[in-house]
Amino acid sequence: MTYTLSQIAEKLQIDFQGTDKQIDGIHTLSEATPTQLSFFNDSKYASQLSTTKAAAVLIDKAHAPMLPEGTIALVTDEPYLKLAAASRLFAHDVTAHRSEPICGNGCDIDPSIVFGKGVTIGDNVTILAGCYIGDDVTIASNTLIHPNVTLYHGTSVGERVIIHSGTVIGCDGYGFAHTKTGEHVKIYQNGNVIIEEDVEIGANCTIDRAVFGSTIIRKGTKLDNLIQIAHNCDVGAHTLMAAQVGLAGSTTLGRNVVMGGQSATAGHLHVGDFATIAGKGGVTKSLEGGKTYAGFPAIEIKLWRKMQAALMRLVKSKQM
Repeated sequence: MTYTLSQIAEKLQIDFQGTDKQIDGIHTLSEATPTQLSFFNDSKYASQLSTTKAAAVLIDKAHAPMLPEGTIALVTDEPYLKLAAASRLFAHDVTAHRSEPICGNGCDIDPSIVFGKGVTIGDNVTILAGCYIGDDVTIASNTLIHPNVTLYHGTSVGERVIIHSGTVIGCDGYGFAHTKTGEHVKIYQNGNVIIEEDVEIGANCTIDRAVFGSTIIRKGTKLDNLIQIAHNCDVGAHTLMAAQVGLAGSTTLGRNVVMGGQSATAGHLHVGDFATIAGKGGVTKSLEGGKTYAGFPAIEIKLWRKMQAALMRLVKSKQM
């Protein structure tokens, strides 16, 4: 699916000046290619304007001169709202059609399974009753999918993965732009989810597709039941998450991170390799690896324990 820049500008009701180009998608300033559209709505990313390779950028008038030569400015006072409108142009066409997958050898697939178009399945894959496998999904060899699992379009599942019942992978991330009068406009989530090899995902988990690019669960990671992973998260290899963990959008975890039950992160932060977050810990800023954290906001657990002891002494002193 491609559009010319002039077509996009017309649909977004933006004045267009410059050489017309073919556009096949949308991405961030740092990741966009010369055939993609990008956007700028936050001054903390201003340093990326001069180096972006995007064909064009939705941008306010004040920052437009910072774009490199060859990148066209689509000037608007509401770049994020225009991004939402542009994202709809590249959204996946959802239909109820059924197709037969390309299957490897030795598969055991319940006849009730519904497949979209372009599905590819490796050898010795087992898919139990009630599952839906969407368009262009790939499932590598020796994977087991338990009943009533949903894999939305574009999901990629690696070898020797186990996915338990009720889990949904590739559902839309929670993304909206907001009008000046308070309405919420959907940003279509046009990325996908990648599950690498030897991952196990518990029952009733939800892993959101990326806005653009990929949400990634890296090799060897083990997720308990009832876990929410938001769009564009990158979960490092061999991570462990107990039940009811939640990651907000664009969180990145290093390898071998451990997250206790009901712990969670705010978005756009990083937790380093071999960090541990105790149960109910609330991560509000990026954390170094190799340490254990607890509390809300999460701090090193030795300090947290001292704070709890001091608080208890204070309470007891007031009761005397």
